[in-house]
Formats: sequence, C-alpha cells, structure tokens
Amino acid sequence: MPEPTTAEAITAAWRLESARLVGALARMTRDVDLAEDLAQDALVAALEQWPVHGVPDNPGAWLMTTAKRRGIDHIRRAETLRRKTQELGHATRAAEEVSAMPDLESQVDHIEDDVLRLIFLCCHPALTAESRAALTLRLVGGLTTDEIARGFLVPSTTMGQRISRAKKTLTEAGAQLELPTGAERTQRLDDVMAVIYLVFTEGYVATSGDDWTRPDLVAEAIRLARLLAGQAPDEPEVHGLQALLELQGSRLPARTDADGAPVLLDDQDRSRWDELLIRRGLAALRRAEEIAARGVPVGRYYLQAAIAAEHTKTATAAATDWPRIARLYDVLADAAPGPVVEVNRAVAHGRASGPDAGLAILARLPADALRDSPLLPSVRGDLLERAGRHAEAADAFDDAARRTRNGDERTLLERRAASARSS
Repeated sequence: MPEPTTAEAITAAWRLESARLVGALARMTRDVDLAEDLAQDALVAALEQWPVHGVPDNPGAWLMTTAKRRGIDHIRRAETLRRKTQELGHATRAAEEVSAMPDLESQVDHIEDDVLRLIFLCCHPALTAESRAALTLRLVGGLTTDEIARGFLVPSTTMGQRISRAKKTLTEAGAQLELPTGAERTQRLDDVMAVIYLVFTEGYVATSGDDWTRPDLVAEAIRLARLLAGQAPDEPEVHGLQALLELQGSRLPARTDADGAPVLLDDQDRSRWDELLIRRGLAALRRAEEIAARGVPVGRYYLQAAIAAEHTKTATAAATDWPRIARLYDVLADAAPGPVVEVNRAVAHGRASGPDAGLAILARLPADALRDSPLLPSVRGDLLERAGRHAEAADAFDDAARRTRNGDERTLLERRAASARSS
C-alpha cells in the first residue's frame, strides 16, 4: 500500500483529533467559538508546515501543542479579558491552565472526557434536531461547513448560518461544557444517539438530491457511534446503536449497482457486504447483550441491531428468518411505538405470514401517517404487488414517487410502478 500523502495525513489527523482539540480548548477557554478558532489555527499551521518539515511522529500532540500556544497568545492579547482580570480572575487562570497543560499522551483520559462533554454540548436541548446534527458534525466530526452543507443538500451559507445560530443559542442558554448527571444525562444521551442516527439515516437513504446514498455521512455516523461507545461503555443502548450502524452500513457497497442505481435488500449481492463492519457490529451487539444481562435495560437501537443481525445470518434473502424478525418488530413496537416502526413491522409480517398480514398492519395506521414520506406508499405497493393486486400496487408506487425528493429513489419507484402495470 502506498504511503499517504501529506495532505491525506493532515486530513486523517484532523478527523481523528479535532474533537479532542476543541473539547480540551473549550474546557480551558470556556468559549466554544474561540476553541474552534484555535483548533482551526492549528490546522492551518499544519497545512503550512507539514509539507515543508514532514508529518510529525505524533500528529495529535503537535496539533494540541500548537493550539495551546495560540491560546496562550490570544489570552495575553485579549484587552477585554485583561481589564476584567481583577473582577473575574479568569484570564490569568485560563492562561496558566493552558500553559500548564501536559502533552497529549498524558492527558488521554481527561481529553476523552472532553470529547464526551463536547458531544453532549452539541446536543443541548435548547437546539433543534437539525442544529444538533450540524453542530455535532462540525465540532465533533471535524467536517467543514461546505461538507456538512453538501451532506444535507443546503447552500453553504445556509449551513454556516445554522451553525452560527446554534452556537449563539448555546451561549444564550448558558450551556456549559460539563457532563450532565442523573435524568438529564439520560435524556441528553438519548438526544446524542438520535443525532448520530439521524446523520446515518440521511447518508444511508438520502432524503433528497440525486444520489441514493451519501457514504461520507454513513462513515462519519459510524465513527461517532464508536466514539460514543468508547465514552459510555456501560450503556447497552450505545453499543446497540454502534451495532445497528455497523451492520446496516455493511450493506452500503451492495446498495447500488455498477451504474449507481439503487438495489433493494432482496436483490443485493450479499458477498459485497462489508465483512469487517459485520464482525464489528456483531461484537458491539454482544457487548450490549452482556451489559443487559446485568439488569440494564435495552431499547430501540439494540432491538433494531438485533433485527439487522438476522439479515447477516444467511447468504441469500430467501433464507431470512422472517418470523423471528417479525417477533422482534413486535417487541420494538412496544418499546418504541411509531409509524416508521409500524411500517417496517408490516414488511416483516408480510414476509413471515403473507402480504395480507402486512397490509392489515398498514390499514391500522392513521390516514395522515408519514404524510410527506414515500415510505408508507412504497411498502404498501410492495405488499400489494406480492398479493397480486398489480394495478393498486402501481398506484401506490406512483404515490411514493410523487412524495420523494430523491432522484434515484424516484426513478426506482417509477420503474416499479411500470413493472406492476405490465404484470
């Protein structure tokens, strides 16, 4: 394998270390904006110096030391902070704390705590779900504003404004870079997992645009899930989330054909599934099970991961144990009721007990369920087609095609509608 270029080494180091940098600097300066600026300054310095002097032996320590020095310079130059030194006593303490900070290697535990604090900060309840996702990708994922904007198909200026508003909201809410405790920690952890899952699902099936998937968002969500699992090792749902994302993400290479067109689960070449991700996902699922065996409750992510694991047990779609998957969906429906779960439960029961069983589940959903989503009519179309009701299936696929904002998905649904009509 060829040696990575300097640019590739810088990109890799930034993706790996940016959250640690921002978290540690935010703890010391008590200012997320300043912390991000200092981390960015270190990145600029790397872009300038590494091509000339070579990649350092410990890129993370180099970036941290550089950012620390920039922080010391900033604090010493800050006239407003100096004027308030006697009143607040903050600037002197901050400068001393940054200056006294040991090297990265001796601060691993503290720095990892900083990363967890940063994740929780990004998922503060004062922020909307969209803002949480954007800020998490920016501060924890290390993505640029342009990268995040492309992932969510909005102009870069719009995404920049969204991130700026999110930071302002945190300031106005008096949000602190501290780990919540008790019930607040549980609630915030749920929000963190929800944001990571939102990032993953947007990458796994893009809600709009021309591409069926966005692998960069899938990869980033998996990385964040692994990071969170490392920070919250005693939470089975965190490991369940990691397992779910690894197992579903393993299918990504098979979800499109050579021309980039969508390939549904039944038609996928399972030999193209990523075996490494499957092994990692199953290992994370086992960790969740071990923790749950000690009496710690599990929830939606563990159950969805258990469902995803069932698909990895067979070499072909035809051999899938749909009755077991249907039973798991019944449990999931009790643990996390909602229209999306019901639609997927209909798929499972439709495969396990025949299409009429699935259609009966869909019939119990409210008329306006998932009104703006193509999911419900597309599943209804699939069940109707399996039941031999081809004309009704075609109408359902047409309805789904009108609802989707994704070009590849629309093409797929229109093709299925035409096929149903010709049957």
